[in-house]
Amino acid sequence: MPNHPLIVRLGRTRLFTRLAPHLLPACDLTVHRLTRGRLLPSRLFLTTVILHTTGHRTGAPRTTPLCAHHSPDGSWLVIASNFGRAHHPAWSTNLLHTPTARLTSGRQSHDVTTRLLSPEEKTAHHHRILAALPVYDTYTARTTRDIRVFHLVPRP
Repeated sequence: MPNHPLIVRLGRTRLFTRLAPHLLPACDLTVHRLTRGRLLPSRLFLTTVILHTTGHRTGAPRTTPLCAHHSPDGSWLVIASNFGRAHHPAWSTNLLHTPTARLTSGRQSHDVTTRLLSPEEKTAHHHRILAALPVYDTYTARTTRDIRVFHLVPRP
């Protein structure tokens, strides 16, 4: 899926960084629920999946829409950019504690095993990261933390 130029331009602005973390996930999840999985607004602009994790403190199920890159081998990359903000998103911490999850793409769901990429692997897969999140380099420059990138492999 080609990246939408409007998203690339908007994604680089501070206003987008302030508003998007509060508006986009809530909008995506509401529309996704109301349409019974048929529509996910962010998918109009970027490849977007729903990640189902387990809260590492509560054990409660958590659901998060994420930009992702699907590989021909069936695996996925997801980027814990948190819009370039100073802290890691909660879903990424959940994956560090429980490296199994469920990924929903369209109307298909897969149980996946997750693994945090090393800095060397992130460099090797930089083109895939940019395919998933074209403003990755902008967010990397904006934050002092190391942005986590996870490789998700479907379980049989």
